[in-house]
Amino acid sequence: MKRHPSLAPLSRQHHPALILSQLLKKNAPAYKGMPTDIEGKILYATQFYNTDLVPHFADEEKVFEKLNNISPLLNTAIKEIVEEHVLLHKLFKDIPGQSDAVTYLDMLGHTLEKHIRKEDRELFPLIEQLVDEPTMISIEHLLNH
Repeated sequence: MKRHPSLAPLSRQHHPALILSQLLKKNAPAYKGMPTDIEGKILYATQFYNTDLVPHFADEEKVFEKLNNISPLLNTAIKEIVEEHVLLHKLFKDIPGQSDAVTYLDMLGHTLEKHIRKEDRELFPLIEQLVDEPTMISIEHLLNH
């Protein structure tokens, strides 16, 4: 499905995060140029979280502020996504010191994938359905500046 131009940058940022989610899962196939050992995966996940996911979540949450009280359904969906952001922040920060890193990263990979799929398949289509064009354009300006 073609994404509204205002949401397209956020949606495009999901692709590398989905690759990370797959990389973290148990028995993940080797990805060219990606770490295959647990220490490498931990380092990569932590770096990706800090450089990509933290700003991505912040951008999404700026967008969500513009969508406050457009509809109860949208408010509920956004609240769930923000709660998932809080959980994901905690999960990434808790990576160091896990006694069973393989199992922990597998759980994190599944959690991250589920979150991304929910945004792409449920939240973004709901935004496109319920939000008027001037607000969508304001989102585009917000993300491009």
